[in-house]
Amino acid sequence: MIVPCGRNDIAAVMCGADVTPEGAPVSLGDVRLLAPVRPGKLLGVAKNYADHAAELNEGVPEEPSVFSKLVTAVTGPSGPVIRPAYTQELDYEGELAVVIGRRLRGATPGEAMDAVFGYTIINDVSARDLQRTEPQWTRAKGGDTFAPMGPWIVTADEIADPQNLRVRTWVNDDLRQDGHTSRMITPIAELLAWCSQSFTLEPGDVIATGTPAGVGRGFDPPRYLEPGDRVRIEIEQIGSISHEIV
Repeated sequence: MIVPCGRNDIAAVMCGADVTPEGAPVSLGDVRLLAPVRPGKLLGVAKNYADHAAELNEGVPEEPSVFSKLVTAVTGPSGPVIRPAYTQELDYEGELAVVIGRRLRGATPGEAMDAVFGYTIINDVSARDLQRTEPQWTRAKGGDTFAPMGPWIVTADEIADPQNLRVRTWVNDDLRQDGHTSRMITPIAELLAWCSQSFTLEPGDVIATGTPAGVGRGFDPPRYLEPGDRVRIEIEQIGSISHEIV
């Protein structure tokens, strides 16, 4: 059930706005879920799992390799995800995403986790052919609908250890990714602290923390997404998102 609270902006909740229930509960099946937040900044981390770097035949970065995804890429957990005409190599990346709840700048790893509002799921959709030809990755990672997110934000107090979560991705009924957040090269606390040394993280910002092995590009031959495919990503203690490729 969903309990209305009279607020339509999660940022207000992050800043301590009243969330007293208003109105009768609504069945989850009677609503269409949108992305739970429209981030000011949407960041991703490349090759934050050693097994993913290995399947791409690439080395592990000495420091986090952070990139931006355009905010207009964000869409709801049920998609759809559009394969644009400019790519024939559309790929999926199931990831745990961290939602920032308060301003963070120049933090230590010990301080960084206090700024986390909660966690959600994201598919870091990627156009692999453009990644090869366009080094800035703006189109490769930032196309419209390239960031389905949700189904909601689970607040940080509900997840005792975000480094102890199973991450799985299916394409249609085929299990492609089966990873665990304990295998991140740069754990969340260190990642947030590292980012905060270069730029300010603000309430509502979202950081996708990297993907485990099993992406389409990692198969031989590669197994990219086609119209009609359905991607489902599930993370322990959060839930799942599912969206069609069109």
